[in-house]
Amino acid sequence: MSSRAVLLVNLGSPNSTSVPDVRRYLREFLGDERVLDLPAPLRWLLLEGIILRTRPKKSAHAYSEIWTKDGSPLILTSKSVAAKLATALGPDVPVYLAMRYGTPSIASTISQMARDGITEVLLFPQYPHYAMSSWETVVVKVYEEAARLAPTLRVDCVQPFYADADYIEALYQVSAPYLTQPYDHVLFSYHGIPVRHLRKGDSSKGHCTKVPDCCATCSPAHATCYKAQCLATTRAFVRRAGLSEEQHSVSFQSRLAGEPWLTPYTDKELVRFAQEGRKRMLVMTPAFVSDCLETLEEIAGEAKEDFLHAGGESFQHIPCLNDQPQYISFLAGRVHRWLEGTPTFATHVREAAATPSA
Repeated sequence: MSSRAVLLVNLGSPNSTSVPDVRRYLREFLGDERVLDLPAPLRWLLLEGIILRTRPKKSAHAYSEIWTKDGSPLILTSKSVAAKLATALGPDVPVYLAMRYGTPSIASTISQMARDGITEVLLFPQYPHYAMSSWETVVVKVYEEAARLAPTLRVDCVQPFYADADYIEALYQVSAPYLTQPYDHVLFSYHGIPVRHLRKGDSSKGHCTKVPDCCATCSPAHATCYKAQCLATTRAFVRRAGLSEEQHSVSFQSRLAGEPWLTPYTDKELVRFAQEGRKRMLVMTPAFVSDCLETLEEIAGEAKEDFLHAGGESFQHIPCLNDQPQYISFLAGRVHRWLEGTPTFATHVREAAATPSA
């Protein structure tokens, strides 16, 4: 077997839709200090005293709405992506798959790589955009486990690819058939994060949410600004697809109560559009490369119902890239650059992301 390999890491899912499995998954997910970024005692009290008492049952029901006979859509799609990428790369570059939460775990996968004699790995987080609670937590966890379980393993890491021309082209090609249908508006719905996380990710501490129109004002802070990167993806896609300013907008979904999250909110925007007479809606979710609970249940299910109930007439969620050939081609292209030694990858992430953004 080759000494070089690729490691794909996605979010993960519960092992089943049972309440105990969902509770176990949520405990690991929300117990992550980069997701629920409170001091450890407060995080434990909130998680164990409030969230895990009520949310597992509700989440279990939501998962049951999208679960297939073979299991979690996100896990199944991720396995398919890994298999198709392995075929595209050939036998000399094995492809491994891990989940940040749940199974297969990052620790078990790195242990397997060590047993297989892997000495160099390209870590490919399955997140186009940087966020402390997504891309960063994956990268930090991989480096931590590699240092613990395989200290001689060299880990290179693909940086967020939110504006990569090949990624935008893949996104466009997969979306193009839906854009030929009659529509009134294209809504780019991104996963929401607390506004506070933007400020934490700003190393300058003087740009994000402080400079007027900060996302449109060029700054090194954009390298770790989720919102700026989401807007950059939208601008690049809009240029490629030839959409006008009036034909599209951006919103954010999946918020929690208690503090400001990124706005405008997807559910409120969809109701507003329907009431204003934009009856035919296309919704894209470019923060996700694989369809999952947030796209299948929250957007294609709940959001569609809200839009139609408010007076909308047609609603189409454009599927994520999933295991489409265009996405496999994009992944393979980035891996080939790594194999050729193109210096576009972060080899210093262990030091840069060793602690949560402060």
